[in-house]
Amino acid sequence: MLATFKSIVDYLSSPTISFTILTVLTPLVFPPTDWFDRINRKLGIHLLWTKAGCAIGMVLITIFFIIGVLDKNFSIILLKADNFPIVLMVYSMFFYIWLGMHKAYINDERLENGLKPSEYNDPDDKVLVWPDLVYIEFIALILFTVFLVVWSILVAAPLEEPANPAATPNPSKAPWYFLGLQEMLVYYDPWIAGIVLPIFIIIGLCAIPYMDINKKGDGYYSFKERRVGIFIFMYGWLVLWLFLIVLGTFFRGPNWNFYGPFEYWDSHKVVALSSVSLSEYFWVKLLGKGLPDNILIREFLGLGVVGFYLFVLPVLLAKTWLKDMFKAYGPIRYVSLMVFGLVMFSLPIKMYLRWMFNLSYFVSIPEWFFNI
Repeated sequence: MLATFKSIVDYLSSPTISFTILTVLTPLVFPPTDWFDRINRKLGIHLLWTKAGCAIGMVLITIFFIIGVLDKNFSIILLKADNFPIVLMVYSMFFYIWLGMHKAYINDERLENGLKPSEYNDPDDKVLVWPDLVYIEFIALILFTVFLVVWSILVAAPLEEPANPAATPNPSKAPWYFLGLQEMLVYYDPWIAGIVLPIFIIIGLCAIPYMDINKKGDGYYSFKERRVGIFIFMYGWLVLWLFLIVLGTFFRGPNWNFYGPFEYWDSHKVVALSSVSLSEYFWVKLLGKGLPDNILIREFLGLGVVGFYLFVLPVLLAKTWLKDMFKAYGPIRYVSLMVFGLVMFSLPIKMYLRWMFNLSYFVSIPEWFFNI
């Protein structure tokens, strides 16, 4: 029974399957429309945000980690000092997401009944920064300091010997908080994965308050009043960031191959990998010709696809499906949202194309060190 469970988990851990499952589950767990909300209610997924749902979720996570600790293969990865923050991250992220959604669902129900949000206070009822707020922050500071001291005593610091060029670690991984970026390097050139995308993430997060025109859900928890924004944020944060960290921690093994969490990390495992650009697919595989010497002719299809995706698609959407959004947000906000959104969704597109078709780049110009 347990062996069957491990085999199923290893099978579902395949990046194509696990990523697809998360992509499908995200709009069901955080329904952005009424249609998804009806499915959410019908399947009882909304019960996850109850106290019983929190308890069951914590128990299931704990059982999974207990099984992992007892497994001879998974325990090697799970008990590494480097990976201890990932375990804490799984627990803390689940709890705080649950806490926010739990409060949001309570407020949504109160608002439907004509009541004020639970965070509402009388304007005359003021709370002083000192001593009320500072006192709470000081207690939190002390508790967290105690936690760090206990952690440093119980868990050895993951310090290793000086780098030895004759004994390179396999796999060689970045610190856990950079594993998401390291995973992006599989699908993008370093100048995109290491520079462009992080800049877009930082600027995009900073720009959210300036692009948001929704006055509802301001100052209190609410899901229904901001469900589209919450869905997009959760997909980007959970699936396109935290999942990549978990993927790089537990599923990437020797030679950067994929392994199931209960699978033995065989350093001699050979996986046939090929990297094919869109121009090679078109000229070599489809037309049976060699690649043209002229760069623009060679890459015209890739340049056209990228140009259509970034410049033509937003205009078409503004004229059709997103017509109301364009009117409400205005051209500047709309263009900004589309740029950030299309860049974000380009990551899952490239991941699927790489996994399913070995497509590495839409535009490949190695002569100029320029690949997209």
